[in-house]
Amino acid sequence: MAEQKKAPREHKGKPREGRDREEGSELQERLVAVNRVSKTVKGGRRMGFAAIMVVGDGRGRIGAGTGKAREVPEAIKKATDQAKRRMVRVPLRDARTIHHDVEARFGAGRVRLRAAPAGTGIIAGGPLRAVFEVLGVHDIVAKSLGSPNPYNMVKAALEAFKLMESPRMVAGRRGRRVNEVLGRKNDAKETA
Repeated sequence: MAEQKKAPREHKGKPREGRDREEGSELQERLVAVNRVSKTVKGGRRMGFAAIMVVGDGRGRIGAGTGKAREVPEAIKKATDQAKRRMVRVPLRDARTIHHDVEARFGAGRVRLRAAPAGTGIIAGGPLRAVFEVLGVHDIVAKSLGSPNPYNMVKAALEAFKLMESPRMVAGRRGRRVNEVLGRKNDAKETA
C-alpha cells in the first residue's frame, strides 16, 4: 500500500470565501476611539496606537474589536478585522428599536437601553451612538452610567444585547405561542 501525499490546503493564507466575502461590502464600520499608548522599554518609550471599531450590517448584526499597532491605520485595520470575526445577531423590533429595556455592565461601565417609539431617533452619546448606527437601530434612548471609558461602554452595550429576547424567543422557551406571550386576546380564545 503506497501512501498518498495530501494536497496542500488551498485556503492557507487566502481570505475565506463565502460568508465573509459576501458581507464585507455591505458592512458599515465606525471608529469609536483611537488612543495613543506607550510601552516603556530599556531605551525609552515606544509609542503606538490603540483603536476600537464597531462593525454592523444595519439589520441587526454587530461586532466590536480592538487593535494595537505602531500606526493608526494598521490599528484600525486590526480592530476592524477582529470586529468582523466577532459579529453577533441582535433581535430588533420592527427593524428600528429593541424589544425591551435592558441594563448591563462591563467593568465599571454601565449602560441602560430603553426602547423608544418611532420618530424618536438615537438619543445616545459618543460610543453608544456609533454602536446603534451600525446595528441598524433608529429609535432608542441610551444612558451611560459609571465609567466613560469607550471600551467599557461598547462592551457593556454588547452585554446588554446578549440579554435581549424577542417575543418569539420567550414563547419558545415557555412552550407557548407568541400571541400568548404578548397577551393578545384573539389567540387566547382559541386555546381555551
